[in-house]
Amino acid sequence: MQFVPANTLIRYAPMAYQRTGPGQALDGRPKFDLARFNQAYFDRLRQRVAQAGQRGIYVSVMLFQGFSVEQKGTRGVDPNEGNAWDGHPYNARNNINGIDGDLNGDGEGRETHTLGNPAVTRLQEAYVRKVIDALNDLDNVLWEISNESHTGSIEWHYHMMRFIREYEASKPKQHPVGMTGSPINNPELFASPADWISPRGKGYLDDPPDTAGQKVIIVDNDHIRPWDSDPAWVWKNLMRGNHFILMDPYVDFRVGSPSQPDPKHDPTRRAMGLARRLSERVDLASLEPQPQLASTDYCLADPGNTYLAYQPEAGGKGLELRIEAGSYEIEWRDCASGEREETDRLEQAAEGTTSLTPPFNGPAIAFLRGRP
Repeated sequence: MQFVPANTLIRYAPMAYQRTGPGQALDGRPKFDLARFNQAYFDRLRQRVAQAGQRGIYVSVMLFQGFSVEQKGTRGVDPNEGNAWDGHPYNARNNINGIDGDLNGDGEGRETHTLGNPAVTRLQEAYVRKVIDALNDLDNVLWEISNESHTGSIEWHYHMMRFIREYEASKPKQHPVGMTGSPINNPELFASPADWISPRGKGYLDDPPDTAGQKVIIVDNDHIRPWDSDPAWVWKNLMRGNHFILMDPYVDFRVGSPSQPDPKHDPTRRAMGLARRLSERVDLASLEPQPQLASTDYCLADPGNTYLAYQPEAGGKGLELRIEAGSYEIEWRDCASGEREETDRLEQAAEGTTSLTPPFNGPAIAFLRGRP
């Protein structure tokens, strides 16, 4: 595990495979038997995903992890940072099945996230089937192939996505399959068979591109500008039709394992909550990014019915919005406090631009709803 000194032993339990031996793994415990799954692992996975669903939370089930197969980020720099591969079940010294995920013998298992070893791929497919069997009937599931796997893993990602689709096709439910970037670049993400992707690039915080629905976009600030929690990126991505997740450092040993959420991220947490509440009041499926309709270039709209527009500037600055003829109710939201204020009905005689002035001094959201 990266960021942990080599003399710090970290164990995760339960693991996906039983530790039966004979013989000891590198951590001094019995070796893994890769032919025998540990049911406790899958039972706990199901329990936690089900509990999240009861709270209205979707879970991205990360099937593999780039940090588990290499000394990520510190290779050749600081050997005291430890090497996660030393604890991996596919390390030849940790299993009784003769499986060796380190094909080039460099002390890391990057090859396990390629198609280079068919025996490893078959084991991974068996594991994926087991996870799908455990969770397929639950609605709140997204599949994620791997977090931050190396750039040589692209074809392996594509294979796993196709494999999931083929296996779930015979099941009662089919769930969205995703691919995440960093270090993998955006062109490979967009070219993939993924339903959703998590791209990289600071533009997704500063001025998110409108990708015209090519993929469902989940913007993860960890893969763009880690620890940045400016709430503006929440609103900018909402208006461009994207989703967003915050890497919250709560109980993260890399930053001292704080026992309470850091209040500096509260503005972003509040923005995410407000964005969700607004989203639940509209028909999101009917809305599309329409930057040309707003003077700020941030607008999500079903013209003639619903408009959400973002004014990112402070000082209560006005917003020019091009709308269709009709009668509208206008509601403003203060992006900082969530305060809500309704104004009089707007009567638009013909399609054209109207000037709207927020009743707040800070960034604000205009919400227009058409009335009969």
